[in-house]
Amino acid sequence: MNIRLIGIATLCSLLVPAQALAGSPEDDSTESSTEPDADGEPEAGSSVEAGASLSLGGDGAEASGDAKAERSKRGGHDKRTHLPWIKRWAPEPMMGEWGIYGGVLLPNPAHELFSPDLSRPDQGFKPLGPVAPDLGLRGGFYPLRFFGVEAEAGVMLPRLEDGSGNPLMYTVRGHLVGQLGLWSVTPFVLVGAGALGVASSRDLLGNDVDPALHFGGGLKFYINRYVALRIDVRDVVSYKQEVENVFIGHNPEFLLGLTITTGRKKDQPKPQPQPRAKPSDRDGDGIVDESDACPDQAETVNGYQDTDGCPESDQDGDGFYDDQDSCPAEAETVNGYQDEDGCPESDRDGDGFYDDQDSCPDEPETDNGYQDEDGCPDEVPREVQEFTGTIKGITFDNNQATIRSSSTPTLDKAVEVLKANPDIRIKISGHTDSKGDRNHNLDLSSRRAESVKNYLVEHGIDESRILTEGLGPDKPIDSNDTKAGRANNRRIEFEIVRRTK
Repeated sequence: MNIRLIGIATLCSLLVPAQALAGSPEDDSTESSTEPDADGEPEAGSSVEAGASLSLGGDGAEASGDAKAERSKRGGHDKRTHLPWIKRWAPEPMMGEWGIYGGVLLPNPAHELFSPDLSRPDQGFKPLGPVAPDLGLRGGFYPLRFFGVEAEAGVMLPRLEDGSGNPLMYTVRGHLVGQLGLWSVTPFVLVGAGALGVASSRDLLGNDVDPALHFGGGLKFYINRYVALRIDVRDVVSYKQEVENVFIGHNPEFLLGLTITTGRKKDQPKPQPQPRAKPSDRDGDGIVDESDACPDQAETVNGYQDTDGCPESDQDGDGFYDDQDSCPAEAETVNGYQDEDGCPESDRDGDGFYDDQDSCPDEPETDNGYQDEDGCPDEVPREVQEFTGTIKGITFDNNQATIRSSSTPTLDKAVEVLKANPDIRIKISGHTDSKGDRNHNLDLSSRRAESVKNYLVEHGIDESRILTEGLGPDKPIDSNDTKAGRANNRRIEFEIVRRTK
């Protein structure tokens, strides 16, 4: 009974694929080291045959080359020595596997394999010994490298536990096999069903056949193209004594097999590289004809489209090649405006606005500070003209920049006009008479101009539309020798700002 427990434990432990056993055999390393590399020459560090190393004449060299080619054909491809052994003989689709196996079966002592006879003790049941030699044949077909089906027929030679004889046990069974077919060492599992029988005289067990299920796993070791070794560990489950039609009788089985494989694909010899014809380059520009858009015209290497094989043309000589020039026959005028289109710019009316941005290309713009950006002639509206030059009605406290309240109507009117003409920009200049220190008068005039600006800004005029300057006594409009003249010189002027060309 202890042997059976050991067998079942061994079965469970070996069902886990043991990839660690998949080491590369050392006996293939020497053969692989003498194989030619991709260029047909031995790899660095490989051994050189004595005949090749001693061959000094031309005939000897040819013979050596032929021998290498033949070895490459027989060994490097048919034997797959160009692959590591662990991958060399992995399973392939549409393979057949045929073989024999041997091993041991650990029969269940309470088996159900006997012919009942009421005249005998226990109706003729006799327990089997703990170990039975096991021998059989198997065949399998694997349509996929990961899946196949197998059939087996085998015999077991147990002995009766009481020593009275050796009945013959036999089995016929089939199973499905799933395997991890990636390496020359291949783990697998299987599950199947069949029949388990006994054939003997009635004095032993008589004749009987019971259905049986089996499952298990193991490892396959593919030695070369045709030969493999195999280890199976299984549990054969059948009926148990005095329990009808119940699969509870466990019979561990350990098998070692030799397999012949068929159906592997033959490897084709590696084709020898053929010398490639030199590609044609008719125009000699270094770009082969199949990649040359202009195979009969040499590329002009100038930093522009130097890989298409075509020369570049610039008819108008403006530095823009024709395929990127909107006006290939007219030279670009480099003037800071649309200098990247390759076209000359026209200003028919000479007002500084090019025709494509001029609303009136045949009429010059009137530079008067009113709508100076549309390129059309125009007149300053009358209400705007009233607020140019000296603005009457804007006064300040004596020697101060504080605007008197009497100035409010005039300033409010100015706000109204500026809001109605949003494109108008003005410059406010402050002036004084010549009495007193000049620097003081310059500062005072500047502060008074700023005071007027601040009033306009506070009442809704954009600050960017207003410039200021203080001119002090430098630009009088009357004599400073009289009181009336000095009063006239103390003034605020508005000037419409014109566009800068």
